[in-house]
Amino acid sequence: MKRKLLSVMLIAAMTAALTACGGSSSSSSSSTEEASSEAAEESTDEGEEASAEATGQKIGISMPTQSLERWNRDGAYLDEQFQNAGFETVLTYSDNDSGQQVNDIQNMLADNVDLLIVAAIDGEALNTAMNEAAEAGVPVIAYDRLIMNDAVSYYVSFDNYTVGTLQGQFIVETLDLDNAGDTVYNMEITAGDPADNNAGYFYQGAIDVLQPYMDAGTLNVVSGQTDFDTVATDQWSTDTALERAQNVLSSYYADGTQLDVWLCSNDSTALGVAQAVTSDYAGSNTVIITGQDGDEANLKNIVDGVQTMTVYKNVSNESIVTLSLAQAMLAGETIDESLIPSFGIDCAFDTESYETSDGNKCPSFLLVPSVITADNLQELVDTGLYEMGEDGYLSAVQ
Repeated sequence: MKRKLLSVMLIAAMTAALTACGGSSSSSSSSTEEASSEAAEESTDEGEEASAEATGQKIGISMPTQSLERWNRDGAYLDEQFQNAGFETVLTYSDNDSGQQVNDIQNMLADNVDLLIVAAIDGEALNTAMNEAAEAGVPVIAYDRLIMNDAVSYYVSFDNYTVGTLQGQFIVETLDLDNAGDTVYNMEITAGDPADNNAGYFYQGAIDVLQPYMDAGTLNVVSGQTDFDTVATDQWSTDTALERAQNVLSSYYADGTQLDVWLCSNDSTALGVAQAVTSDYAGSNTVIITGQDGDEANLKNIVDGVQTMTVYKNVSNESIVTLSLAQAMLAGETIDESLIPSFGIDCAFDTESYETSDGNKCPSFLLVPSVITADNLQELVDTGLYEMGEDGYLSAVQ
């Protein structure tokens, strides 16, 4: 399918530092003597050489919000990676306010950053800041979410369409839809934030897998709510997803109609849906609920059998790729697939799938996501980023 536009570790000290720097609105973080000391003690000769080369260079890191667990992880990983490589960093969180994010980026430009890394709140709302970055000659990496402005030099993300296809394929395989015969399974859908360019890719990837079964009547969306605009969830809000799920259940399932699966694009929306199913669903069967991100509360739900799966994206790896790309850009190196072996991470270089404007292709480095269920939680432990408690629940390594 041709896809165009669709409108190392998180440590407690780092999290505390981020919170202290600005709560849930905007915060900034730069190298401290303690962090520099720790980095120096742990550096190899190669790391020391990289730090020396980076002396005097400043990186602006703009994250959308601290209200979602994953963005706290992204921001902390990026901040840590760049500081350990010898860069000075400015890290901000914009409280899901695009106007604030524009201001944050403008302040970074006034602070003479050498490169910007931006995870956009709204990929179409940053033109002012992006145009100013272009005028100042400051390169921009769109991080995880594409920005619709040609000032963006490169895009680093996961294969977002594949995230959706993995969710769809999981549903097909778990329900054995290819051998369903006359059996009809009832499904509902919750998608993501329409301001997030990725949300459309997640949704479309899943729908492209499931549509043939919907057309055949094997999958039946009882509410009839299938188009993206209807099932979208502003700001990926758990409360918004919860409220809509409760309305759907009371309107279409209160008579005992069985619900078999709820396709959720990410973990924050899945958390709301799971809460609604637990409290308001009249049926006694286990409902398949999908997700994405590997948030701790959702991993607990997976252990408890409340959520069925999540598509995991190792954002620590995403920060490693971003660092390597930024270093190559600042050094004036050639940027293409030849960089990938240096990442040590499964990744593809894509020059066709994403555009920042009509006809302007954005070269992209796309990492590979994976499916996590109750049967393979150990894979998260093996990353070194999670630990399993005696109760069987996973938590981020402190």
